[in-house]
Amino acid sequence: MWLGLDLVEEADASTLRRLFTIWTDDAAALMSGRGPLADTEPEMAAVTAGLTITFGVGPGVFDLTGITADRPGWLRPLPAFPSIDQLEERWRGTDLVVQICADSPLTVAHAQWVLLKDARSLARIVWCQKGFREAVGTEVPGRSMRNLFGQVDGTVNPAAGQDDPVVWMCASAPDWLRGGTSMVLRRIAMNLSTWEQADSVSRELALGRTQATGAPLTGQVEHDVPDLQATDAIGLPVIDTFSHVRRSMPHEHGGVDRFLRRPYTYDEGPSAHALSDAGLLFVAFQADLERQFLPVQRRLAEADRLNAWTTPVGSAVYAIPRGVREGEVLAEGLWR
Repeated sequence: MWLGLDLVEEADASTLRRLFTIWTDDAAALMSGRGPLADTEPEMAAVTAGLTITFGVGPGVFDLTGITADRPGWLRPLPAFPSIDQLEERWRGTDLVVQICADSPLTVAHAQWVLLKDARSLARIVWCQKGFREAVGTEVPGRSMRNLFGQVDGTVNPAAGQDDPVVWMCASAPDWLRGGTSMVLRRIAMNLSTWEQADSVSRELALGRTQATGAPLTGQVEHDVPDLQATDAIGLPVIDTFSHVRRSMPHEHGGVDRFLRRPYTYDEGPSAHALSDAGLLFVAFQADLERQFLPVQRRLAEADRLNAWTTPVGSAVYAIPRGVREGEVLAEGLWR
């Protein structure tokens, strides 16, 4: 679950400090299985179910509060992609974002209530975006999750440890963001009705992978490296020039344009006007948004066969401070 919030209009640096002080205590308690100070149902915090809570700062924090800490140049809305975007104001970027993840929806709901209740005099909720992945115990070992198109999603990701610099910011980042990362949240509507009308060959051609296993069209299993040089009997690329796989793979020298993909499915259910309101909450984490994420996004916007069935309707960018150490407050370098 993601909560997008805006600070109250009269907010200043001290408002943000108070809010983050409260949230630091709340998150530490909730993730350790304790009810925070103002929690009237502390029993609900006892089962953490793998709870994690992540906080992010949007561009508006600097515009509103007059904070003088270093503002990263990339901390602004993504450039427009008019060929694919149909962005809706209700899913706009916000001053703050809170991501709450757990294996139990009850744990998520309780954490949401506590965090919003404690923030109510300092910030207001703008939107809530709920996403899910395959339930615990239903995953296929070694296989990435499937999205609502039935595709295996999120195959190519950096490896923890050896690829840490791909995700985490180093000494060149502003002090308050050192050890943190950047997050892009894109809400992508998926047209299930028209996708259902496509035959299996068209689907696999658009993606560049087999539907059944997620293997590239030049491989046998999901994590085989796609062979972009392979051609068929008449000399055409086996993996189409405009397939999602080819457009999204790292192209820059040394694979600079890589990032951590963390996709979630959303499904708001049917309505009187449509059979579904469903799609993908595409979340990307990277140390350098402009060098890593944007080149890939531009290629996808220019010519990705999947664009025929998908429409980005929401887009937001946030700076994610590193986790706090004992005695610290979240992102405290912002006001020092």
